[in-house]
Amino acid sequence: MPRLSLWCALAAIALSMLVGPASATAAQLTLTYRNPVNASADPSLMYHDGNYYVATTRGDRIGIWKSPSLATLLAAPEQVVWRDSDPSRNKQMWAPAFRHVGSRWYIYYTASDGVGANHRMYVLESAGDDPMGPYAFKARIADFGEYAIDGEPITHNGQQYFVWSGPGRGMTGPQQLYIARMSNPWTVTGGRVAIPANGGCTEVREGPTPLYRNGRTFLTYSTCDTGKPDYQLWMKSIANGADPMVAANWRQHAGPVFARHDAGGVWGPGHHSFFRSPDGTEDWIAYHAKNTSTYTYSFRTTRVQEFTWNADGTPNFGRPRGAGATRALPSGDPGATTSVINDTDPQVTYAGTWKSGSACGIQCFWGNDHWSGQAGATATIQFTGTQIALLSVRDVGNGIAAISIDGGPEQRVDYYSSIRVGEHLNYKSPVLPAGPHTLRVRVTGDRNPASSNTVISMDRIEVY
Repeated sequence: MPRLSLWCALAAIALSMLVGPASATAAQLTLTYRNPVNASADPSLMYHDGNYYVATTRGDRIGIWKSPSLATLLAAPEQVVWRDSDPSRNKQMWAPAFRHVGSRWYIYYTASDGVGANHRMYVLESAGDDPMGPYAFKARIADFGEYAIDGEPITHNGQQYFVWSGPGRGMTGPQQLYIARMSNPWTVTGGRVAIPANGGCTEVREGPTPLYRNGRTFLTYSTCDTGKPDYQLWMKSIANGADPMVAANWRQHAGPVFARHDAGGVWGPGHHSFFRSPDGTEDWIAYHAKNTSTYTYSFRTTRVQEFTWNADGTPNFGRPRGAGATRALPSGDPGATTSVINDTDPQVTYAGTWKSGSACGIQCFWGNDHWSGQAGATATIQFTGTQIALLSVRDVGNGIAAISIDGGPEQRVDYYSSIRVGEHLNYKSPVLPAGPHTLRVRVTGDRNPASSNTVISMDRIEVY
């Protein structure tokens, strides 16, 4: 399908918001998407040869999701491309990052033996020219005998370098950034250089990621504790021709370049990657963020949005957008026959006692939701497609739902959380035969022993 102009795409979005997604046509929805696009953190996201690929932190493995459109990336299945039997490096596997060199793909990642201080960085190499692998272990990289995480290559003046996060000098102060020259995709050569970096807090400097524009290399990085709402992006840059192994050649840019957006319900945006639209005309950032301001490492999800450039040649990332905001897909994205149903739309019918309202505000899709704690109360959704996902509030007073498709067996889903978080992916169905289906959510009246109530919420429903 040829891409509509940006004006047409935004007009279609506006129309769907006015008349409601239930009455908008499929064509109006095919060139839009909503965040999150993946339910995990620390995304490395790219577009290559007709597909998007994203790899995120999974803890005990390296997994990749693949989709021809951003609109369907959340529904894509994970393909595990690497597990390790070596106990020295098969735990706390974090922050995979893709690179394509020649006819091979490389994944750089962090792992340990289960002790945080023993984190080191490693490289996988593909057997062929497919981002999905298969992969084999290639090497440990940039090992200077101490804690090291979040490494990936950068290119400056035609030379490859490796950047990562390690301890502060003398093992004091915040984690800081380091750089070393590379002789091939799995080897650094010579010594390392520390790159002092500001960050607005006394905590980490991590996740260094390159961005290139008009001969300049920008090194964007995350600062502060990723569990805090103030996790954010800062930036340094270096001019073309300058030696990146000289710390003084790196210019520090003042203040955060991407930070929390309380009014939009987005906290802790960071640990990111960059990609171009399929037709190469737009720049996009992928990052993780949370729908809660509570200090927690849970509930970080991957989001994407387009960014622009300032007159002085620096990137302008704007503010992170709230989950559920309907936006135009990247230019050249073919789109998909996806749609969204709100809890107030006619495709959803309720039996039993349910309440609804807008008190949930920015934590709910379009500012409203339905909820019930009455055992036996049901919400029934009529939809046409091959898959469906339910996103809604988890909270301290939530209980256990029983969810079934087309009258089949029920799957129990616990909606409890020790903190309140909105638009959380609570359920994703298996792939179904194309056509009409019925999903039923039943309030069981059961609850987690830690929960104070049995409430189940209905909010945003994604149909694929």
